[in-house]
Amino acid sequence: MTDFFDLKRNDVAMLCRRSGARRLDAFGSAVRDDFDPVASDLDFLVEFDDVPPATYAEAYFSLKEGLESLFGRPVDLVTSRGLENPFFRERIDAERRMVYAR
Repeated sequence: MTDFFDLKRNDVAMLCRRSGARRLDAFGSAVRDDFDPVASDLDFLVEFDDVPPATYAEAYFSLKEGLESLFGRPVDLVTSRGLENPFFRERIDAERRMVYAR
């Protein structure tokens, strides 16, 4: 799956900078062998800078829609601060792969 994200690394970085994301990790089928290049969606974990509450939704949806447009498929975007389920967090931590960080 490395090539899949590497081909669009600069575009992803631009989207992340624009939305105030400091880190973006892929997880789920996109980083495993069961990824279907035709049917699979993309799962991302995002960590935003300290975005003011008034602009948080705009930053979130701007990044989500930008990623969907860039990759041409649905995106599930999970925020690190909203990830409370310890079992889900453990699963993500076990397979996540950094796509962007600054």
